[in-house]
Amino acid sequence: MIEHIEGAADAALVRVAAAATADEVRALEAELLGKRGPFAGFKSGLAGLATVDEKRSAGQAVNDATAAVAEGLDLRRRELAKAERATQLAAERIDLTEVMTRPRRGHAHVVTQAWERLEDVFIGLGFQIAEGQHVETDWYNFEALNMPRDHPARSMHDTFYVQHGEEGEPGSTVLRTHTSPVQIRVMQTVPPPIYMVMPGRVFRNETTDATHLAVFHQLEGLVIDRGITLADLAGTIESFTKAFFGADFGSRLRPSYFPFTEPSAEFDIQTPSGQWLELGGCGMVHPNVLRAGGLDPEEWSGFAFGFGIDRMAKERHAIADVREMYSNDLRFLEQF
Repeated sequence: MIEHIEGAADAALVRVAAAATADEVRALEAELLGKRGPFAGFKSGLAGLATVDEKRSAGQAVNDATAAVAEGLDLRRRELAKAERATQLAAERIDLTEVMTRPRRGHAHVVTQAWERLEDVFIGLGFQIAEGQHVETDWYNFEALNMPRDHPARSMHDTFYVQHGEEGEPGSTVLRTHTSPVQIRVMQTVPPPIYMVMPGRVFRNETTDATHLAVFHQLEGLVIDRGITLADLAGTIESFTKAFFGADFGSRLRPSYFPFTEPSAEFDIQTPSGQWLELGGCGMVHPNVLRAGGLDPEEWSGFAFGFGIDRMAKERHAIADVREMYSNDLRFLEQF
């Protein structure tokens, strides 16, 4: 009888290993281990054995065979479930090849690159960063900077006027024409000494061409402390020039006029080839501007400077037409 039991177990395990689906495994389990299965029949036949030892040995063989078949069924069930899961995952697979490889990503705009580099340079020189609002009052944009309504210097600024609020007097609110209003707000809120640069977007109502835009970016600097002189301004411009452009570049100041500084100057940079390029304006902060900022010009002095960030990017990369930087032409932008 034991040989028949072992033979039935081997045959059952062969059938279990050949099962192709979970449904087939369930059917085999009911057939082999159910009340009408071969092993249940072997248990019923134990009563016909002659001796107790025969019954004990045959009973143990039936139990071992039943356990082996049950283990085989469980193993096959797990194998089929794993294969079914793999098939499901393959069917629902999403192609992430583009993500898994190095993605083709964008990068900072050429003007943003210049902006961030300028901030880094001035932070390295000991300056802090200040920002301001795009819409300003006429007082902050002009009058506080020593340009009253009848001042001829206002003709230098082709201004966008905006209607702001129901009670706003016509012409009293503008899109800022420079970042200089931030200087006034800084002086009103930050106690000296002040060492700050103010980058930002500005607006001029003028015709665009290869070197001019109606919307562009400026960076202005302001230093307020005791005993500040024009020599400090010249030294700062020289240090900035070498830090931003390189040790082979130099700078110079040329006399000029701005209503908010006195004396005033234009500053140029000299390339390694010896060519001079005009970069921006600067000067000692006018006493009237210090007073507008709430500072006593008898106690405090300072200097200010400013230049176009777009032009800095243009000169740094030898771009012929500043409008190309805003054309959204990827063939151009991908070069930087």
